[in-house]
Amino acid sequence: MPKILIVDDEKDIVDLIAYNLESEGFSVAKAYDGESAIRMIKAKKPDLVILDLMLPGINGIDVCKNLRAHPATSDLPIIMLTAKADEVDKVVGLEIGADDYITKPFSVKELMARIRSILRRVQDRDKTKSPEKFSHAGLEINYASCKVNIHGKAINLSPMELKLLFFFSRHPGRVYTRDQIIDYVWGDGTFITPRAVDVHIRRLRSQIEKDVENPKYILTVRGFGYKFADIK
Repeated sequence: MPKILIVDDEKDIVDLIAYNLESEGFSVAKAYDGESAIRMIKAKKPDLVILDLMLPGINGIDVCKNLRAHPATSDLPIIMLTAKADEVDKVVGLEIGADDYITKPFSVKELMARIRSILRRVQDRDKTKSPEKFSHAGLEINYASCKVNIHGKAINLSPMELKLLFFFSRHPGRVYTRDQIIDYVWGDGTFITPRAVDVHIRRLRSQIEKDVENPKYILTVRGFGYKFADIK
């Protein structure tokens, strides 16, 4: 369950929000000033921060700027929560990187709905985000440049061999049948037999495996199909 950090110098508001979050199964952490908030974010790594604008010491604007300036927290979802309803404050909060903005007094139901909405959006974003590079046991892949190295040596692969390698390396440990591989790699519009999949994988292995009879990257799962090796 996602962990939410509530940052506000008003204990009653923190407790109210915490009670409602915990009632819905969320994990909650609390901070009452900007410095404590920054320390707790680094230590506890919350999934979302509810951040008051008016805080003792470091204010909410500066906390937000600090988080956005560091790669580890640059994408951390932040909801600004403040008594200031002035449009200028709202614009400033959003321009420095807050994901949403809600003013006091606020509806707890509305706040909870916004929290769920942002967390769903982050979840969807993370599902579609693909890394540009992959590395495992001497195999290095740059998906953007289509370059493949084995122990530092460049390997020239055909377009289909690249597609197969990209597909498997992006789903390590997961077993695919030959029919599934055809659907995912070749697509519905191409006719290819399941046996032809074996041929293509054998060719790919001949390029990337030191011993094609005992592969360490693309493995055969007898009775099912193929998978990329498990990554620990």
